[in-house]
Amino acid sequence: MSSIRLENVTKVFGKDVVLPQLSLEIKNGSFTVLVGPSGCGKSTTLRLITGLETPTSGKIFIDHEDVSEVTPGKRNIAMVFQNYALYPTMTVEDNIGFGLANNKVPKQERTKLIHEICETVGLTEYLGRKPATLSGGQRQRVALARAMVKKPRVFLMDEPLSNLDAKLRAQMRVELINLHKKLNTTFIYVTHDQTEAMSMGDDIILMNKGIVVQQSSPRNLYHNPKSVFAAQFIGTPQTNIIRNILNNKGSFGFRPEKALLKNTTKEGISFSGHVATKELLGSELVYSIQTDFGTVMVKSEKEVDDDAQVVLSVDKENLLFFDENDKFISDSADISLELIKRFPVRKDI
Repeated sequence: MSSIRLENVTKVFGKDVVLPQLSLEIKNGSFTVLVGPSGCGKSTTLRLITGLETPTSGKIFIDHEDVSEVTPGKRNIAMVFQNYALYPTMTVEDNIGFGLANNKVPKQERTKLIHEICETVGLTEYLGRKPATLSGGQRQRVALARAMVKKPRVFLMDEPLSNLDAKLRAQMRVELINLHKKLNTTFIYVTHDQTEAMSMGDDIILMNKGIVVQQSSPRNLYHNPKSVFAAQFIGTPQTNIIRNILNNKGSFGFRPEKALLKNTTKEGISFSGHVATKELLGSELVYSIQTDFGTVMVKSEKEVDDDAQVVLSVDKENLLFFDENDKFISDSADISLELIKRFPVRKDI
């Protein structure tokens, strides 16, 4: 297992500053996910850790060793890409053992290592097959096994499931979580898919425009976003944000599942609107509701008619408050009280 630390790392491509002084720490043995929109710098960060890119300035440490100038082959890390990069003319066994053969590992030891890894990832019965005869999930396992057989101190994965269909992605997510537990090694995983991030990682690094917006556990990131960006990037549908209500500056927000399609007797706020669209998602419905403050998304098990007039209520503890710079306001008791006075819950509905 290994920890990773980036200190004031800058990466510039031509005139484009992709990473402006990025600092972050990845804990030893964690399953850390870098997540964010396209172009936020997450893949560049991964390539810097692998050594495929060198920092314009700043330092990169693996286990307290400065590896900023160390070549990829000497960092003892393994990377799995979204394209499997398997040799089509080689069998599964030869693909997995290719690196070992290049490093002059004796055949007997090589065979033993390959079979041990294939037992772990469920590839034993496919050792004699060619990649073209395998499913997408099986080919991804071969790519993982090829990385695992090197026994690296860190696994780096750049959107490895993006080429799989939805059902297979869900299956592979579970397999990767179990694999991390078995190997007890540091995993760093890059994705733009918040579902992958939230379901797999025990530590999430949310990035935007080359900076770390928030780093925390999935649960904390969801329930305690530190900015409007974090609140709206994580969660589907995204968090409702209503702006310029409080003294014409700042915002308040709430998750779609926290809005009730009825009045509530608990302390909170309520306002009216009409149903614009309705989408069935299994046992839940997602409503788009037009209000005087714009469109509000609501997720509920309750069914109401299209174009129906509804009252929305949000309990006080489910309100989020942000300042004029979109930063979370932790001490919001006075703001909450002001808002409740403006949008009182009516007890007669």
